[in-house]
Amino acid sequence: MTTWDPTQEPPQVRIGPVGVFLVLFRGVILASLIFGGLGFLLLVRLVERPLHGVQRPWTPWIVQGVCAMALIVLGIRYHVEGERMQARGAVVSNHVSWLDIFVLNARKRVYFVSKAEVARWPAIGWMARAVGTVFINRDPRQAKTQQALFEDRLLAGHRLLFFPEGTSTDGKQVLSFKSTLFEAFFSERLEHDLHIQPVTLAYHVPRGQDDRFYGWWGEMAFGPHLARVMSVGRPGAVTVKYHKPLRVDDFPHRKALAAACEEVVRSGLVDHRGTCAAG
Repeated sequence: MTTWDPTQEPPQVRIGPVGVFLVLFRGVILASLIFGGLGFLLLVRLVERPLHGVQRPWTPWIVQGVCAMALIVLGIRYHVEGERMQARGAVVSNHVSWLDIFVLNARKRVYFVSKAEVARWPAIGWMARAVGTVFINRDPRQAKTQQALFEDRLLAGHRLLFFPEGTSTDGKQVLSFKSTLFEAFFSERLEHDLHIQPVTLAYHVPRGQDDRFYGWWGEMAFGPHLARVMSVGRPGAVTVKYHKPLRVDDFPHRKALAAACEEVVRSGLVDHRGTCAAG
């Protein structure tokens, strides 16, 4: 079992005059991109919703495009290994930062699964609802309700994505996967036709920076972390490794499936250790 101390001190990064300029310059572009893209998405959704209901054949392309451009603005290069899953099912990944949302959306049209309280966060919650995020309450008494919600979205053809670690880290390790959410995939309603694709995110920090540079954990505030990421002139990078999908019916229960996914994701991060600094 991997141990993790969420109270560890984050990297200390001094933002100089050039860094301040980059924060302001990139910040204006990023805000315009995100809110402009969101406004366009909401307009398209006015037509998409009455025609397609829960189906979203158009708006995920907008989200994907905005996220890909956001990574360019943030100065993060993007590398892909492996093939994206085409079968019905879900994607699971290690969780490093809020950046994961941009990284995972930039290449694959997915719907994130998030804790229910995010829906109540100012601005972020509103945007999450607009792009079709699935909100769950981790109360065990609502397990059946959560499973029905998962089933409905999967039957509608949505590819769900969640972080089984249950928290973000410094990006140097993969924590034990919680198996609770995997239970929804062992459902008779889903006709034994589901796959789970493990994905490994390996961030490569700008040269000269702490190897935890992109990690966002514990009580770290969003604003300062965003400013730190935008203040660096040298580019960083992220490798997204798509592993071979696992067929749900090949596993006897959720714990076995969760353990297999964890092992695969962790192996992908081990493969990229020692290459954590970008050029």
